[in-house]
Amino acid sequence: MPGATLHYETRGSGPVLLLIPGGAGDAGLYAGMAPELAVRYTVVSYDPRGLSRSPLDGPADTPHADDADEQVQVWSDDARRLLDLLSPDDDAVVFGCSSGAVVAVDLLARHPERLRRVVAHEPPLLELLADPVPHRALFAEVREIFRSEGAGPAMARLAEGLADGAARQAPAQSPTELPPDIQEMAVRMHTNLPVFLGRVLRPFSSALPDLAALRPVAHKLVPAAGRDSRRQLPLYGPAERLAELLGRELVEFPGGHLGAVESPKEFAERLLAVLE
Repeated sequence: MPGATLHYETRGSGPVLLLIPGGAGDAGLYAGMAPELAVRYTVVSYDPRGLSRSPLDGPADTPHADDADEQVQVWSDDARRLLDLLSPDDDAVVFGCSSGAVVAVDLLARHPERLRRVVAHEPPLLELLADPVPHRALFAEVREIFRSEGAGPAMARLAEGLADGAARQAPAQSPTELPPDIQEMAVRMHTNLPVFLGRVLRPFSSALPDLAALRPVAHKLVPAAGRDSRRQLPLYGPAERLAELLGRELVEFPGGHLGAVESPKEFAERLLAVLE
C-alpha cells in the first residue's frame, strides 16, 4: 500500500468476507469466529497500517510515525485495495467493528460498487449523536492522559468513561482462558495502544459519514450494535442514529462492544444469518 505494507490472512473458500478490526486490534481479533465464517466465505482479515505486522514505510522514529493523526479515507483505501487484490471481479461482503466499522462505512460511501453488504458494528461516529460534546471531551481527555501519563492510565479512563450508565460485568473469560490466537493478539494490542490512543481514537470518532453518498446505497448497509451496549451511548448511539438517518433497521448482536471476541461462535452465527 502507499506508505505501508499490510499483513493479511485468508482462510476458507467462497465469496470474500473482509473483516476490518477496530481499536488496537489486528487480524487476530476475529480468530475465534473465523472458522465458522470460513465454511461459507473466503475470510480475509488484516492488520491495519501502523499496527502489529503492518509497518509504515520509513524509520519508526520519523515524525509521522508518532504525531500525525491516521485518516479514515486512507484506511478505507487500504481495504479497497485488498478487495481489488483478492476479489477483483466480484463484489464482497465487509464487516467492521468499532473504528473498523467507521472504515467500513466510509468504504461503502466511496466504493459501493465493490460491495454487496456492509455490517458496521458500533462505529463510534460521535457527530451523529444529538449531543456529542461530552463524549468528544472524554476521548480528547483520554488522548491527553495518554500523552502525559501513558497508555495504562489512558485506557483506565476510557473504560471508566464508557462504563458510565452501563452495568459493570466481569470478563467472560480470563486472559489465560482465551484462545491461543487471541492471547497472541493481546500482546500485540498492547504494543499498538500508542497508535490507537494517540492517532486513531480522536480522528476516527470525529469523522463525519457522507450521508448523501450513503442514502442511495443504504440497502447494502447493516448498522449493528451489541445487546449489552444499549446503555453505552457513545458505542450504541451512533449505530442507532445511523440506522434512523438511512431508514435502516438496527441489528443487535450477542455481547457488547467486544462481542466478536467474548462470544465468537454466537457472534459468527448471528453475522452469517444477517449476511444471508
